[in-house]
Amino acid sequence: MGFRFGVNMLASDERTRWLDKCRRAEDLGFDVVAAPDHLGMPAPFPSLVAAAEATERVRLATFVVNTAFYNPTMLARDVETTDRLLDGRLELGLGTGYARAEFDAAGLPFPGPGARLDHLERCLAVLREHYGERRLPPVLLGGQRDRMLRIAAREADVVGFTGAHFNRDGDGATLGGPSELDERVAFVRSEAGDRDPELNLLIQHVEVTDDRAAALERLRRYDPTKSADELGELPVLLVGTATQIADRLRAHRERFGFTYITVMEKDMTAFADVIEQLR
Repeated sequence: MGFRFGVNMLASDERTRWLDKCRRAEDLGFDVVAAPDHLGMPAPFPSLVAAAEATERVRLATFVVNTAFYNPTMLARDVETTDRLLDGRLELGLGTGYARAEFDAAGLPFPGPGARLDHLERCLAVLREHYGERRLPPVLLGGQRDRMLRIAAREADVVGFTGAHFNRDGDGATLGGPSELDERVAFVRSEAGDRDPELNLLIQHVEVTDDRAAALERLRRYDPTKSADELGELPVLLVGTATQIADRLRAHRERFGFTYITVMEKDMTAFADVIEQLR
């Protein structure tokens, strides 16, 4: 099975810069241009509608909608309108919201994880009811903990893995290793039963370099408790030559089943060399 590649990009406040970035992502070989949903950043749905004007081939994704900020019925209206304007290119990533500071800034209470997951499930149910017999855009759900992954295994077309644990306030994270990811993927496959969702991995950092050891030493800021060698084993950190990184992603596909890889905007240009190797 081949790969799909996405880039999660911050929509620029200035229209021309945003459209230029979207064209650039398509030219570099990415399959998906995605926009996050955070306060202090441009809104994802109108950003994707603008991106559709500048691109021809790429899918356009929310990565991911903070459903806790939305009334489910109003969210369904926004999704359907965006889906129609994108002429079927929309992919719908949905999340629960995790950063307490954003809820505080919006003047909203910060529910516990259980309440946020309940709301996510209500949003999904309302979306499916709203679409009726029509096909809902492909849905991505992701996370790390049991209940979220159980919902994703049951409901999603794409299950996303961050490889990270956020603290309760959403202002800090630790990165998980390969054995933990093995267990999480196995959990999803068990919960999915006969379903076979696509598996996505969100890469936290890409560095194309001939000096992998030195680069990994610099990356110890991600987790000072880990050695450079231990950081080099983390699936969400890709460091080395383009060939080495391509080989790692092939190994990830073989071991975990990841065929959809998303990188951050900061790594878009560097990762293009890896895409070329994997095509």
